Amino acid sequence: MPNLSRRGLLAGSAALLAVPATASTATASSAAVDRGPSGGKILPDDVRYSDLVQRGTNRRFVAAPDYARVIRSPRDAVDAVQEAVRANKRIAIRGGGHCFEDFVDHSDVEVLLDLSQYDEVTFDERHRAFSVGAGATLETVYKALFYGWGVTVPGGGCLGVGVGGHFSGGGYGPLSRRYGSVVDHLYGVEVVVVDAHRRARLVLATRDNEHRDLWWAHTGGGGGNFGVVTRYLLRSVGARGADPAKLLPKAPASLLSTLTVYDWNTVTKAGFLRTLRNFFDFYERHNAPGSPYATLYSPFILTHKSAGGFLLSTQIDAGVPNAAKLLKDFNAAIVAGVSPAPQLIDQGEGPFLHRTMERSIAEDVAPARAKYKAGYLRKGYTDAQLETIYRQLTDASYQGPETSLLFVPYGGQVNTVAPDATATAQRDVMMKMVMAAGWQDPGQDAVHLEWLRKTYRDIYRDTGGVPVPNAVNAGSYINYPDGDLADPEQNTSGVPWHSLYYLGNYPRLRRIKKTWDPGNIFRHRLSIEPAE
Repeated sequence: MPNLSRRGLLAGSAALLAVPATASTATASSAAVDRGPSGGKILPDDVRYSDLVQRGTNRRFVAAPDYARVIRSPRDAVDAVQEAVRANKRIAIRGGGHCFEDFVDHSDVEVLLDLSQYDEVTFDERHRAFSVGAGATLETVYKALFYGWGVTVPGGGCLGVGVGGHFSGGGYGPLSRRYGSVVDHLYGVEVVVVDAHRRARLVLATRDNEHRDLWWAHTGGGGGNFGVVTRYLLRSVGARGADPAKLLPKAPASLLSTLTVYDWNTVTKAGFLRTLRNFFDFYERHNAPGSPYATLYSPFILTHKSAGGFLLSTQIDAGVPNAAKLLKDFNAAIVAGVSPAPQLIDQGEGPFLHRTMERSIAEDVAPARAKYKAGYLRKGYTDAQLETIYRQLTDASYQGPETSLLFVPYGGQVNTVAPDATATAQRDVMMKMVMAAGWQDPGQDAVHLEWLRKTYRDIYRDTGGVPVPNAVNAGSYINYPDGDLADPEQNTSGVPWHSLYYLGNYPRLRRIKKTWDPGNIFRHRLSIEPAE
């Protein structure tokens, strides 16, 4: 999505009408931290403290820990965890990115461990895998892999997302329909864990060593559950040999892209409903692994009417056979039967990395207050659900120019993996939905939260206000965490939050939690509970 910030994702359509321009959790640039002695405590009177504790992207939450530590090595992480555990301090870990909820920025947090300076990307010859420091952002990873070896990973479309949580939560992005989830390329994870004797130690867990269960837990279990991840090892399943250029997916050479811009002043209800039905029908027809449309990626950003308009942002690998025709046919399918037709902007062909950077979602230098909610789709929403979406997005009593509902294509190659092969259980889906409201004034919290919660409850009113798995729904995505799913006033389905995120994989995650974090040292509002 060209030149969109995270807040721009919410209000970007309005800007696009003048100048053509989502899962799930601080800014893309590192906090202002010097290169002093490693591991020193950063107290509230230190000039660095405010930068570190205010790196979160959601200004509804700002923590005030006793101190922070900047982690620059695995040794730093072990020492910092051991010190906090001895003092019975509540620990929170922040990587290079952000969190939508208060898992890090919570009033109970007493020690903040910041890994944003540990972001090196190298090739580990011993393990024949790419080593990625847990403080890296996706931008750092994409550039290092592409410029170094011409490879990539199917990660997200937000440059400032940190790999620390993105990878462990089952990250996805523009290339997932062709190459699967990021965790399908996760070979190993290095983690600082705390045993039953409250001793911190460093463990390397891989797909094929004796700690495989700990590796499995990080293939979709989410961040902050089992320990402090210090680095990830990336190598695709089935990759052979020692040539780094053959151990991860080869990046496309170039991308074709278009923008379809909709003006709310001319969009009719019939046109809106037909457009969404066309969109869902297309992806239902073209969700098979190996489809000619496997590299097609077209997030649909629906903003509230007060934003002025909304957009469909589309790209496809220019190197696939008949790429131009495939893109043309897709755009034609979306507008079939829609009148008046939206504006189509052909952005032409551009080099892969340049176009990826251009179309990615950058982080805001001045984050707003926000709330996010999400769901997986096995197939398109029902007519009644689409009617609800239209009604809420055109509600004149609500003014939310920074509020959006985003549909992101998914599935394809993702669905070739068994639901229990990784902790990412949703392996029979075609799309993800993420709702977001953003605002600046704390006095408007109740207005925006109520609108978002009501809209979500109405979309899922037949299943207790949440996406209970059925023919259409497949639960929700842990990287777009939503504390409301654990609130019986918001979730009246009787289905617990953990079943929505993890489906049938939660019991195994609980057993692994008991093994590797028996004292429940690493926890937050939606953390995995140790087995009894």
